[in-house]
Amino acid sequence: MRRRTPPPPSPLPQREGVDAVRVRLPFDGAWRTVREHLVERLAGAGPGVVAGMFDAGLVVGADGRAVAPDAAYVPGMFVWFHRELPAEVRVPFAVDVVYRDEHIVVADKPHFLATTPRGGHVAETALARLRRELDIPTLSAAHRLDRLTAGLVLFTVRPDERGAYQSLFRDRRVGKEYEAVAPYDPALALPRTVRSRIVKERGVLTAREVEGAPNAVTHVEIAEHRDGLARYRLVPATGQTHQLRVHMNALGVPILGDPLYPEVTDPAPAGDFRRPLQLLARTLEFTDPVTGTAHRFLSTRTLQAWSSYTEWATGRPSAAAATGTP
Repeated sequence: MRRRTPPPPSPLPQREGVDAVRVRLPFDGAWRTVREHLVERLAGAGPGVVAGMFDAGLVVGADGRAVAPDAAYVPGMFVWFHRELPAEVRVPFAVDVVYRDEHIVVADKPHFLATTPRGGHVAETALARLRRELDIPTLSAAHRLDRLTAGLVLFTVRPDERGAYQSLFRDRRVGKEYEAVAPYDPALALPRTVRSRIVKERGVLTAREVEGAPNAVTHVEIAEHRDGLARYRLVPATGQTHQLRVHMNALGVPILGDPLYPEVTDPAPAGDFRRPLQLLARTLEFTDPVTGTAHRFLSTRTLQAWSSYTEWATGRPSAAAATGTP
């Protein structure tokens, strides 16, 4: 099997820690010019936007020079450009660096901050922030946490080593433990291991359980309980989208602050950081595939509904949520 030739490096620097968009022109097609193809491909950008980018010299080739508006279409050609960054409300909580060496960065992400750029969350993401704050433009995420989930995320420093760290998650060689706050049900027999088949369809906000061979496995146990609530320890053996949230909901104890389970609620307005989802990626454990070092990292964040349910329920921010301190 022939090895795939890597694309050339971007000729454009990052903006606010965000990479330029790279597009490779298809090998089949009947477009006459590069602009004609991109106008069609990026139709969602709006009338005249892509043509305006060409007129302003904002679309460049591998040599960093602007691609002329009438440049002939070349199959397989790479072009780069920066999209306009969306207006974003700053998430007013810090990303804490737990560990850093020449190969990896382990960060403790707050609630509400996306791991990587996606949709309307671009510069205001953990990845873009860390690139700026640590001055590591090559930083990449080895895996992702949901935007509403807080806790530990592994980032890689060197692009040629990223695959080795990603394979840890693909091959299930990472020990992960989560913590959640949810209602306490004395009739619910725990500990137990939940096994089910979860599917997540494109364009649908929620995932759901269906008949079929299990593809999602979670060990669930109670760490402690009081006043009708419990602090749960969740150990996933798989990594399906929304797996922990779906399994807790299926057990009849949905995680506090979940806007999707058991019912989809209206989106919170921009800048509303009240009542965060009470789910935390507490521990991350693995053997470094590059150095052979055995690592075990622990988040120091606390779940506000457990430390002060009244503050969480009334939407008052806590210092622990903001700083990541216990």
